[in-house]
Amino acid sequence: MTTIDAQATVTPLEFAVTKNLNAATPARIAEVLANPGFGTVFTDHMVDICWSVNGGWHRPRVQPYGPIALDPAASVLHYGQEIFEGIKAYRHADDSVHTFRPDRNAARLQASARRLALPELPTEYFIESLRQLVSIDERWVPSGDDQSLYLRPFMFAKEAFLGVRAAQKVAYYVIASPAGAYFTGGVKPVRIWLSEEYARAGEGGTGKAKTGGNYASSLLPQAEAYAKGCDQVVFLNEHRDVEELGGMNVVFVFKDGRIVTPESDSILEGITRDSLLQLAEDRGYTVEKRVISIDEWRQGVASGDIVEVFACGTAAVVTPIGALVGEGFDEAQPLGELALSLREELTDIQYGRREDRHGWLVQLA
Repeated sequence: MTTIDAQATVTPLEFAVTKNLNAATPARIAEVLANPGFGTVFTDHMVDICWSVNGGWHRPRVQPYGPIALDPAASVLHYGQEIFEGIKAYRHADDSVHTFRPDRNAARLQASARRLALPELPTEYFIESLRQLVSIDERWVPSGDDQSLYLRPFMFAKEAFLGVRAAQKVAYYVIASPAGAYFTGGVKPVRIWLSEEYARAGEGGTGKAKTGGNYASSLLPQAEAYAKGCDQVVFLNEHRDVEELGGMNVVFVFKDGRIVTPESDSILEGITRDSLLQLAEDRGYTVEKRVISIDEWRQGVASGDIVEVFACGTAAVVTPIGALVGEGFDEAQPLGELALSLREELTDIQYGRREDRHGWLVQLA
């Protein structure tokens, strides 16, 4: 499959814009933004860019949000050749709208594309696709506490072909949904179920890619976690090393000032996680990305060497872990102050309330 080098100089895209003639009324938007929820109401428009082996990236457009027509033989429906990203846009006090580290999301989408044999979308195209959608649907960006506009870029194989090979026609879309505060009434510690029967990914698999199949495989163990009275599930690899939660990374704080997070070829590289770790390093903490076994976790908590455990991701930002539950045990986890302190610092940067020392923010509107 011929792909575009995502790091090469690219020709700017010229988007054709078709406005939604049935766009939501100001009253409807005000009603939604009063209690946005998450991922249930979508803005008036979406971005659509095509790719083909012969034409490369072409026909960029902004069009009314609506159903996507697919041939029943479209490759994605049969072989799951699909990837996606999750990123937010934040309303600042001066009414401008910014996003956070979109270059990192673009790079992760490119890495996912390589693993799934999809074309790599250049970083410039990725960021411009966000800007195009936010600029036309800016009125959907909320301004309440911890509210944002959640942006979902995704790419899939649309070629009508049942042979098992990489598709030669691909679609890239961006849709958006207003998002309310993840926690109502303040951040709450969560109970985590230790899945020892199911695995999220394996060595050499797609664990490092953000692809739908990884999330589909987590749904059954997540349901098991709910049945056990837990909020989330944590996975191990074949060596009983800690991987990640169904959709979040895990971080351990040691009493000697080290911060440890699992690292392997089957763990998704969390942008929120890496940002929090950078802020921790700025404060003088030592950060380690390495293998950490479930035994080290449990023994570290029991001995007092581990003084805090938290999960992190785009949706919740930071979630303290209050209990680890497995077959035959229910172990309280130490609650510290670092997780919430880092969460406050990171969200202050995202919403423009604190200096952006690392140049992470990019203005979209």
